[in-house]
Amino acid sequence: MIELLAAAFATPGIGWLYLGVVLAGLVRGFAGFGTGMVYLPIAAQVLPPVWTLVTLIVIDIFGPLPAVPRALRDGHPRDVLRLSAGALVSIPLGVWLLTTLPAEPFRIVISGLALVLLVLLVSGLRYHGPVPRPAIYGIGAVSGALAGAFGLGGPPVILLYMARPLPAAVIRASTLLFLLATDAMLLGVFGLSGLLEPEPLVLGLALMPVYLGAVMAGSAIFDPARDRVYRWTAYAIIAASAIGGLPLFD
Repeated sequence: MIELLAAAFATPGIGWLYLGVVLAGLVRGFAGFGTGMVYLPIAAQVLPPVWTLVTLIVIDIFGPLPAVPRALRDGHPRDVLRLSAGALVSIPLGVWLLTTLPAEPFRIVISGLALVLLVLLVSGLRYHGPVPRPAIYGIGAVSGALAGAFGLGGPPVILLYMARPLPAAVIRASTLLFLLATDAMLLGVFGLSGLLEPEPLVLGLALMPVYLGAVMAGSAIFDPARDRVYRWTAYAIIAASAIGGLPLFD
């Protein structure tokens, strides 16, 4: 274990990874979203695609655990189960795509997806009609495929909930539960596929305390009266991370 930790801290480009988790944690703390959209374009510059996703899962799976009991009370369990069922079907397909993409195309797609999803969030584009049950399964499947291939399974579900007249607490709780379920399924698929190596797991554990500290710092500095300022700050950080992740400046 000590050797693995020493190897983790000797990872080339680890300074960029710590910058990524600090920025991602701050954005998550004061905006409530954006971990993958900030961290992935930065991490993909220095890590192989599978390692990039494994470290993201490790840093992001433990932080929300204390909030699970409340999320189970506030959330919409049936929706979470439907979304998770759709994701379970498509995650293996996404992981297969992940293993076939070379590192540079992976970087380009990650940054491009982050920018597209950012545009959707900023534009306020929403679907305001009824959301039938089959559509919920389908959105779960889209999220699962994006999570398995690129680690960006959250935005489709966030956009789904933004289209529905539900209290903010229900939206936040249901999203949290679904993303935790997705992370658990991803770890299972990686393990069954022989992709879960010890090195990225330990590297994720080495990054996690800094990420959690940044999340707490972001939460502490958040001022609800200036929500718009913090949201646009989050958008700017996501945009900078995504553009910086493109191989334009190599």
